Amino acid sequence: MQTLKALFINTSLKGSEEPSHTEGFIKDVQVHYNQLGVESEVVRLADYAVAHGVQADMGEGDEWPQVFEKVMAADIVIIGTPLWLGEKSSLATQTIERLYASSSETNDKGQSIFYNKVGGVAITGNEDGAKHAAASILYGLSHIGFVIPPNVDAYWVGEAGPGPSYMDSGKDNDFTKSAIQRLAYNTYHFAGMLKNNPIPAEGNTLE
Repeated sequence: MQTLKALFINTSLKGSEEPSHTEGFIKDVQVHYNQLGVESEVVRLADYAVAHGVQADMGEGDEWPQVFEKVMAADIVIIGTPLWLGEKSSLATQTIERLYASSSETNDKGQSIFYNKVGGVAITGNEDGAKHAAASILYGLSHIGFVIPPNVDAYWVGEAGPGPSYMDSGKDNDFTKSAIQRLAYNTYHFAGMLKNNPIPAEGNTLE
């Protein structure tokens, strides 16, 4: 089987010059991918000038097409987001919007170009909202053609109210460790199955 490729889109509101708890979480997923032989890359969306809109290319100055090239080269796409006021970040919403802009494009079988790609989500925060954010992101990915395996919503949230964030927590939460492992392995297994046995075009083309 060909080497699988995973892309993490970190939708932290901070650029790469600042530490990101979401990226710390992502690195813990990458540990499993490294053991499985999956190539992975992290894109910090805040480092790019991504225009608002629902077109594949919003014109001069829009750097989304650079990110989209990486999406198209990946077998697995995982959106990482912090929680703010119980919601996914604004950049996570923007990521889904810009992906949606290309959902009417088709592959050589007439299916959405996102068919046979696997999606997942990684969430950090020291407040509630992880399941709500996961539901929103995973539905968005599924709606535009990504395959969503079971248990690919890994998250960490601290106690209610102000408190330590993920990398300050000691990362000793057994539930989160187990969720990270399931996220990595289930995306890996499903991406491998789809690589060898793509979804048939019968009955589900866009044309």
